Amino acid sequence: MKKTVFILLLAILTSVNGIAQEINWVTFQEALELQKKTPKKIMMDVYTNWCGPCKMLDRNTFQKKEVADYVNEHYYAVKFNGEGNESVNYKEKTFSNPKYNAANANRRNSAHDLTRYLQVSAYPTIVFFDDKGEVIAPIRGYQKPSQLELYLKMFKNDDHKNIKTQDEFNAYYKAFVSNFKD
Repeated sequence: MKKTVFILLLAILTSVNGIAQEINWVTFQEALELQKKTPKKIMMDVYTNWCGPCKMLDRNTFQKKEVADYVNEHYYAVKFNGEGNESVNYKEKTFSNPKYNAANANRRNSAHDLTRYLQVSAYPTIVFFDDKGEVIAPIRGYQKPSQLELYLKMFKNDDHKNIKTQDEFNAYYKAFVSNFKD
């Protein structure tokens, strides 16, 4: 009984203090279906089981209260194993991983066909999609909360549509004021 009360108290304190928040992860198929009813952009975390920076992204960024709250409100969030074996329907095509080896489930494996299609070349990569399921951009590498915030807000507000050059992006980046704590 005491252990149960302690766990419940810890869960309450955790949610109040902004630690270990939960993003409402769905499959890519679910996100695409949800978009048909309620249009929202999609944020897809392309990860692998063996990737250290992927685990850091989960622990240090996705579990921050302000990140989880923002993502849950403005995006459908998808976790996609870039070397997994799930079958995915996207753009009237079925993507799979025909060279998947179950013995390598927690080690390097063959890249999923969807991973290749999305031009993911490093893990983690966060792929953003517009509210019609079209790719906006893949963002490679580990992102601290304040770094991810820039992309979350830029894509949500469609600011990227007004940025045509690297210099314009650099100016946007320099002017951006982050509210998320790292």
